[in-house]
Amino acid sequence: MYNEGPVVGEVVSELLGTFPHVVCVDDGSKDGSAAAARAAGAKVLSHPINLGQGAALQTGFDYMLARTDATHVVTFDADGQYLVSDAAAMVTKAFATSVDIVLGSRNLGQTEGQPFTRRVLMAAALRFSRTVTGIELTDTHNGLRVLTRSAAAQMNLRQFGMAHASEIESRVAAASLTWCEHPVTMRYSDYSRSKGQSNLNALNILFDLATDRLGATA
Repeated sequence: MYNEGPVVGEVVSELLGTFPHVVCVDDGSKDGSAAAARAAGAKVLSHPINLGQGAALQTGFDYMLARTDATHVVTFDADGQYLVSDAAAMVTKAFATSVDIVLGSRNLGQTEGQPFTRRVLMAAALRFSRTVTGIELTDTHNGLRVLTRSAAAQMNLRQFGMAHASEIESRVAAASLTWCEHPVTMRYSDYSRSKGQSNLNALNILFDLATDRLGATA
């Protein structure tokens, strides 16, 4: 979470209605995010400065591996865009199929209130990600995922910014992890649109991915 004070408490409360353990990584927030998450019942891990969503996810993975005996981990954005019911259904699917990772797909499900420019840019990011990773997903940069413990141990994310999502897909391909997709609903509210990435940031994702790809092949 990064400056999600107005909504994170409600998000944590909703999650705790289904999941017994919720960990929030406070990525250098300047508001009351950490206090709100703790008050709602979450374990809070804190970055002293803002490092990016990829770094926050890696901190969460590291905590899960070192401090718990959990068999699976769910990644869930702090801004309220996702449904807890979708996360629960994906956990059920993970156990039923025994795949290493279940990836949420808004394109198999539905998106509410997504700006047109965002849709165009995410379609471009999806095509680029398929080329880079070789994985034929229907969605990319979807923050709702379920990973087994062994899959989480394979992540070791280097892309601390938003390009981490395609880096996760690259890790799946490189480690020959089994995967499937699950339809989810993504909700763009006035709040999430005001907090969301700018179009320039969406283009920065493509730049980060290309730079990472060049570094990997150099």
